[in-house]
Amino acid sequence: MTRPDTHGSVPVPRTWRKPPFIANPVLRYGLWILVIAYLVWAFGSLPFNWARISEGLPRAARIFGGGFPPSFERWGLLFTGFKESFQIAILATLLGVALSIPFAVMAAKNVAPKPIYLLGRAVIIVSRSFHPVIVAILFVAAVGFGPLAGILTLTLYSIGFVGKLLAEEIEEIDWGQVEAMKAAGAGYLATLFYAVFPQILPRQVGLSMYQLDSNLRASAVVGIVGAGGIGGTLMNAFGRYDYDFAFAILLIIIAVILISEGISGWVRKKIW
Repeated sequence: MTRPDTHGSVPVPRTWRKPPFIANPVLRYGLWILVIAYLVWAFGSLPFNWARISEGLPRAARIFGGGFPPSFERWGLLFTGFKESFQIAILATLLGVALSIPFAVMAAKNVAPKPIYLLGRAVIIVSRSFHPVIVAILFVAAVGFGPLAGILTLTLYSIGFVGKLLAEEIEEIDWGQVEAMKAAGAGYLATLFYAVFPQILPRQVGLSMYQLDSNLRASAVVGIVGAGGIGGTLMNAFGRYDYDFAFAILLIIIAVILISEGISGWVRKKIW
């Protein structure tokens, strides 16, 4: 874009600049100063033990060095632990996704009355408030060690994550289809099944596949506190200094996640 100069003869080029997020320069630079001051204060006040950190670097090098090459000799133990972890992840994903759908409908303000909306949002907020390890400790204390605690933990974790994103997806649907169903005399459930759910189905599949990946990773973590799965085997491997076997477990987890990503992409393309 060009504009004439003050003499009105020669055009002067003019470039567009994106306006700043905060227009007031005093407020903008003041926030930058506050952020920098906070970072300096935070790093200066935290009790970093630099001597211990420097001593830990050689130990970390020994751990990573001991993991190469990975050992698959105890493939039976690896298969048993990973099979249990995979079963936990699949069951928790199926239960969590199935339960997250009604809670997502309850937590969508455009399809649920106000009291139901508040109840659904409360359930999703509580489900997302705690890390799976904390929930796993509670379920281990409640139902004992084993895969049941892991299934309950990851089911609750799935409800919080999938339910929140599905509720937001429902709130962003094309409302014209809903109005068309209502104009045809359809009831509430028929409107949900034929006007709401078809619009969120591709998103639902993607979230379900992602949640399966997430639950598979989380099952390795909650197993450390006794909630079953490959996590217990991984913890025992580190405790026995079997770093090559532990690295083999990590490689299997990465391989499964990669395979799951490929399957997820293929399924989304078919449905879409």
